[in-house]
Order: sequence, then C-alpha cells, then structure tokens
Amino acid sequence: MHLLFATSIVPDGALGSGYEIANAAIIDGLRRAGVRVTVLGFVWPGRSPSDPENTIVLGEVDVRTNGAPLRRKLAWLRDAMLSGLTFSSVKLRTVGPATVRRAVEAAGPFDAYVLNSVQFAGAFEGVFRDRPTLFIAHNVEHRSARENARTTHSAFQRFLYRREARLLEKLEERLCRKARFVFTLAEEDREALGVASPARSVALPLVTRASDPPPPEGRTVEYDAALIGTWTWQPNRIGLEWFLHQVVPHLPHDFTVRIAGHLPGDVTSSHPGVKFVGRVPDAESFVRGAAVIPLVSRAGTGVQLKTIETFELGLPSVATASSLRGIDHRPENCIVADDPASFAAALQLAASGACRDVDGCDFYWRQRHALDAGLRRGLQALGHISLEVTA
Repeated sequence: MHLLFATSIVPDGALGSGYEIANAAIIDGLRRAGVRVTVLGFVWPGRSPSDPENTIVLGEVDVRTNGAPLRRKLAWLRDAMLSGLTFSSVKLRTVGPATVRRAVEAAGPFDAYVLNSVQFAGAFEGVFRDRPTLFIAHNVEHRSARENARTTHSAFQRFLYRREARLLEKLEERLCRKARFVFTLAEEDREALGVASPARSVALPLVTRASDPPPPEGRTVEYDAALIGTWTWQPNRIGLEWFLHQVVPHLPHDFTVRIAGHLPGDVTSSHPGVKFVGRVPDAESFVRGAAVIPLVSRAGTGVQLKTIETFELGLPSVATASSLRGIDHRPENCIVADDPASFAAALQLAASGACRDVDGCDFYWRQRHALDAGLRRGLQALGHISLEVTA
C-alpha cells in the first residue's frame, strides 16, 4: 500500500513542536505497518526534509503569526477574507492548487491520501477528491478557536477567532464525512467531531521517540521545575499564564523555575525564582535538569505531547486534568491538581524528593503498541491489510 501524506510542514528531523513530534510518530507507525509513505507539503525556511527520497516539497513557508511583519499579517487577513478560507489555511496559499495537483501526480501511483490536520487540507481541499482519504485530527480546531475567542482581550482577535471557529467547524465536518477513517489524538475528540463509532475512528496514543527512553538514573537536578513549549500558540499561552499568575505566587521565593521556548513579548513574572531561558540546544537535557515538571494545560483539545515526553522519561510531574487528555496510563510519580494552591503545594512536595523517577520504558511500549494497533484499524478501512500488530 502506498499513501500520500499531505501536511503543511514536512518532517525535517528537528521535532521542534508537538505537531512535528506527532507527525514523526504517525509516519513511523505507518511504515512499521509495511506501508510506503510519501510526504507532500512545505518546509520551514532554510530547512531540508529529513527523508528527501520520500518527500515532495512545495516550497519554503513560515506560517508563524507571532513575529511576522505587519504587512504580511494584513496580506494574510485580506486573502482570508477574499477567499473564504481560514486564516491558518490561507498562509499556505503561496502556490496555487494547480501546482499542488502536479506535485500529487508526480508522486506516482498511490492508494489513498492521509490528510494531516485541517490547515493544508483546507488550503487545497479540491485537490484531494480523487482518492480515498484518512484524516488525522490533531485537535478539534473549531473548539480551540472558540476557547481562544473567549480568553483574548482584543476585540479584533475575538472577531478573527470566532470567524475561524465557524469556518473550521464546517471544514472539519466535511473532512470527517469524506474520510474512510479518522484518527484523533484524544478519546474525547472522537465524539466532538461526530465520529465516535469504532468503525469510523480511533484515538491514537503517541510516542515522542523512535526507541527506548534513557534510564531514570544518571541525571543531575539543577532547578526545581522546568517548562518548555511553543508559548506563542494560544492554548499553550493560556496554560502558561495560569501557571505564572495563579500558581507561582504560592511558591516560596527560593523555588527555582526555568521556562524555555519562544515567548510573547508581554509574558513576564516578578517571582525571583522564575527565569525565561529562550531556546535551549537540547530540550531533553533541559527537562531532565528539573526536579519536577509542571504540566499546565488549561485549554485546547488533542493530546499534550509534553505530558507524553515527561512520562516516557519517567520524570516526577504535577499535571492539570487537561494535561492528561488522551493518556490511559498515569505513572505513580504524577500528581494531579487543578487548584492553583494545591498545584503549587504538589510542586514543592515533588521537588523535595517525595516523588522519585520511574522507568519510562513501560509507558513508552504501552503507547507504541497501542499506536500501531490503532493505525492498523484505519488502514483496514482502506482494505488490503491485516490487523496483525507489528512488534
């Protein structure tokens, strides 16, 4: 079986975001099932695909809104309004549908499309009507857009998010209706997308690495807590601001917190123990330097990849209930707390040594076996593949 994996950004090996980590895990799983996968999409500026022999690159594109010049933002907004596309999809219209169609034809004979999330599929929806499709819903995007509208302080952004929500709800309904099978990344998203039947969808557990995680021993703790993420993404920002404004004030002044990743310019903290360290060269080494990992999701849908990575590494953690979306097995060294004061108290308890590292291999292999089984259920909907799980 040969599948064309249509995605906004092709894998380049960097795995700099949860979206990229999820894509790598799913593509690896499809290939473990014996499927030939050709990837089609754009690449970040200055990057190259990690698997060029099996990748068709449409060009370079930078889809980040935060930090984009005002002129570019206004052009995106104008094009979105004129085309009726979502703001997120119109950013990918640096080439026309005819160019994408020619690239599809260049992929050679293939059996079906894998439409990876809504952005690329929405930008070139008419191109992908000639073959069966599998749809990967990383999130329930229209719900996330509505949450963003409720939490933003800008009337203009509220208008944009509400527009996105209306368009995304219709787009997700069309993609799910047309798909032979739908993969979500959290169980509750199946019902939210109207595909709760086992014959229509499955929630895929994910992994963040291709092999066993490192053993828990042999790490040096340098700070009490560490967070890393793409904080310019609104659902992530909501969790970070909750942590900084409601949890951190309950922490003693000598409790040290390090926050890595790209931040909006107006995110700050007056707590003397909080430091923003920007981009770090090795994300895994950074989190392994913390006594405890705060998992602070408060919004959004889909799964939290930072939660999965933390559990794979066996690190002590304190998690909100939202951070555990899509997780069937919670390690014993994870404390759940949603009240800010309770969250802060749990962080101090875990950092004091009350929660110890565990071996994350059991969690990793549980996830990977379940991922492979879920992918095979979707592939069976296309025919010509058995349900036997590859070890």
